[in-house]
Amino acid sequence: MPFQPGNKLGKGRPNGALNRSTEQAKLAVARLANQGLDSLREDIEKIRKKDPIEAARIHLKLLEYIVPKKAQIELQGELHHKVHQISVVINKGTGDERIAD
Repeated sequence: MPFQPGNKLGKGRPNGALNRSTEQAKLAVARLANQGLDSLREDIEKIRKKDPIEAARIHLKLLEYIVPKKAQIELQGELHHKVHQISVVINKGTGDERIAD
């Protein structure tokens, strides 16, 4: 017999809660990644000794996963106003000279 609408007895799993198999899989991946990170510093040092430029490239690629990139925004549109005059004012010491075209 299915639950009736409005039934409060069977709440089920809370929102965002993981089932056991998903939780165990994430834990296994985290452990594996942690083992790789332990040797990562040593590996980059070995690369740096042989090829410092390649080590810098790897370091910069890894930074992309730590420091978020700024989003690129493209603006499009039309200007409906013309620039009629540009004035430049230069103040020198005590005098006030104005240059305008």
